Amino acid sequence: MSLQMVTVGNNLALIQPGFSLMTFDGQVFFFGQKGWPKRSCPTGVFHFDIKHNNLKLKPTAFSKDSCYLPPLRYPATCTFKGSSESEKHQYIIHGGKTPNNELSDKIYVMSVLCKNSKKVTFRCTEKDLVGDVPEARYGHSIDVVYSRGRSIGVLFGGRSYIPSTQRTTEKWNSVADCLPHVFLVDFEFGCSTSYILPELQDGLSFHVSIARNDTIYILGGHSLANNIRPANLYRIRVDLPLGSPAVNCTVLPGGISVSSAILTQTNKDEFVIVGGYQLENQKRMVCNIVSFEDNKIEIREMETPDWTPDIKHSKTWFGSNMGNGAIFLGIPGDNKQALSEAFYFYILKCAEDDLNEDQKTLTNSQTSTEDPGDSTPFEDSEEFCFSAEANSFDGDDEFDTYNEDDEEDESETGYWITCCPTCDVDINTWVPFYSTELNKPAMIYCSHGDGHWVHAQCMDLAERTLIHLSEGSNKYYCKEHVEIARALQTPKRVLPLKKPPLKSLHKKGSGKILTPAKKSFLRRLFD
Repeated sequence: MSLQMVTVGNNLALIQPGFSLMTFDGQVFFFGQKGWPKRSCPTGVFHFDIKHNNLKLKPTAFSKDSCYLPPLRYPATCTFKGSSESEKHQYIIHGGKTPNNELSDKIYVMSVLCKNSKKVTFRCTEKDLVGDVPEARYGHSIDVVYSRGRSIGVLFGGRSYIPSTQRTTEKWNSVADCLPHVFLVDFEFGCSTSYILPELQDGLSFHVSIARNDTIYILGGHSLANNIRPANLYRIRVDLPLGSPAVNCTVLPGGISVSSAILTQTNKDEFVIVGGYQLENQKRMVCNIVSFEDNKIEIREMETPDWTPDIKHSKTWFGSNMGNGAIFLGIPGDNKQALSEAFYFYILKCAEDDLNEDQKTLTNSQTSTEDPGDSTPFEDSEEFCFSAEANSFDGDDEFDTYNEDDEEDESETGYWITCCPTCDVDINTWVPFYSTELNKPAMIYCSHGDGHWVHAQCMDLAERTLIHLSEGSNKYYCKEHVEIARALQTPKRVLPLKKPPLKSLHKKGSGKILTPAKKSFLRRLFD
């Protein structure tokens, strides 16, 4: 194992807690920025490019037939091999949080449509589900199993907000474990069925899952109800005959107690578990090898990397799997020093880049993290926070550049502001009004002048209207500036009235000549 420090610039503010990394043909892509996508990169998906130990984010594009994809944080993601050659490698995305902290229950499928030396174009489609639809959640897992020539998705675990009937202003953002149900999701027909297995008694989140053929292994995780990290090791096997699927669960010995760990694959039958927490605020510095032989799983400790003193002494660390046995790690900088960097980044290589596409087994780990400022309770694994400040866009290369000025600074715009003379949003008495605003008031951007933020509630915007404006690129003007904006609009062009020619004033065939007085009268009449 080798540990190499990565140099980053400034203003890498897009990378925030709960992001995901996706790997297509050896290229790594970033997904899940904290704010809504901007005009300079409306997809919110970036090429996570590291060359010569320098990190850069480069915008990507979506095809015209793609659906809108919000920048979900803490989703469950996994790879899926499609039936056609053009869809050989896809990513399934389920759940997660929007920038308004609303949880999603949607399923998206991401695939590469085309790529060239300048840009990668993705296709994103949304899958509608019927049947036992899983509730909106985050910190869960989704994997794909294959049996008898068929494939199906398996969803398990996670957290969700408490029911709306139990919510109060003080407990609006409180979360609870989802029920320990196992959901089978048919991506082709959009059907979902839930199963209750007696071996799964407690809800789990931020666990590690490994899918191999028709079997999924669940390791570790955190039970929010009991506030424990049990040494779990479950084996869930799915049989897909022509009739109804058969699902069974077996509790295996030899599990580990860990949450928010990062999983990477080093060869066909071997994986490495790095990072995570064994107790709240206590990192787990031990690394484990997970190996498979004849459908048997073995977990053993391995020699740890030569951790730097900064990594050893930091209270939190964070990261994600980059594929091919590589892990992207970060630790907070020393805030006591005036010139200290906000974060330090490393690449941990657990194996050489010798994997091919056919050798890659579907893997998934819930390395979700949270910005401490976004959550009132200090939830498990969300201490595993991912945030950075770096200038990651290079305008000298051939990629389309990202305009950093297009991003708004939340520290300046803020949510607790007086947006208009009649603004009555008070941090001390504010109660959520829309379902899209859980811990911060929903806001919309007024495009007048240099622009400014206004509360959607103060502007009497319906929630449906707010969502429509957030998804589109149309300009919006608040009540104070809408009349000014209308006045500045260019008036419509009005065609001049046609004047009859002078010769028409003479009646043809009459033989009579109009007098000068009658001509003057007729001119005044037509003018």
